[in-house]
Amino acid sequence: MRFAGRHVLVTGGSSGIGRATCERLAAEGARVAVLSRDGAAAGDVAQRIGGIAIPADLAEETAIQDAAARIAKEWGTLDFLVSNAATMTFTPILETEAADFDRVIAVNLRAPFLLLRYLGGMIRRGGAVVHVSSVHAAATTANVAPYAASKGGLEALTRAASIEFTPRGVRVNAVAPGAVETPMLRANPNIASGVEKLEGPVGRPEQIAAAICFLLSEEAGFATGAVLSVDGGRLAAL
Repeated sequence: MRFAGRHVLVTGGSSGIGRATCERLAAEGARVAVLSRDGAAAGDVAQRIGGIAIPADLAEETAIQDAAARIAKEWGTLDFLVSNAATMTFTPILETEAADFDRVIAVNLRAPFLLLRYLGGMIRRGGAVVHVSSVHAAATTANVAPYAASKGGLEALTRAASIEFTPRGVRVNAVAPGAVETPMLRANPNIASGVEKLEGPVGRPEQIAAAICFLLSEEAGFATGAVLSVDGGRLAAL
């Protein structure tokens, strides 16, 4: 098994891509910490895969510090970090409140930075980080400006972190999914209204989890600072 005896933290691990990633990692031998704002759901996933649950609201820096302290207490070190948790708003720029913009940036961009800040020093040589970005970092639609901005920033953070973490023997990459069958996709009012059209195939969470696990594995040992698009060809078409 590729990840036998390795320790990994997955944020947003209680549903969708995060849950599929937790399940795939556990099936391949990893000990998984499932972090989610929904503590009960995180507990259910952790119990099923034999991991640990960490309830946390990633918009709060103290919650990230507490999560890092929990990892230090439970394991002492970490091998892999998957920053998957995200949130969206669906309003035009002219109607978007600054507080709403700030929360999207806090969860989607500041939290991955803070996770690197507080957990990066625990990641052992040979470890890896994967950020879950989005096709919206490269091409977007109306009414999701904070989300698109956060994902563009996340890819820039990935490149910058890869430079700083290379001397530590830790790789940092990102995966950019397209439309994936998750609760977030079906809760998107832009889909319901037709502002954003689901043209082409819709992926499964397990397919994104497979790509994440590839980037964590030794098979991707020469990849760092990269963004892997897993979007069913969505960005390839005009």
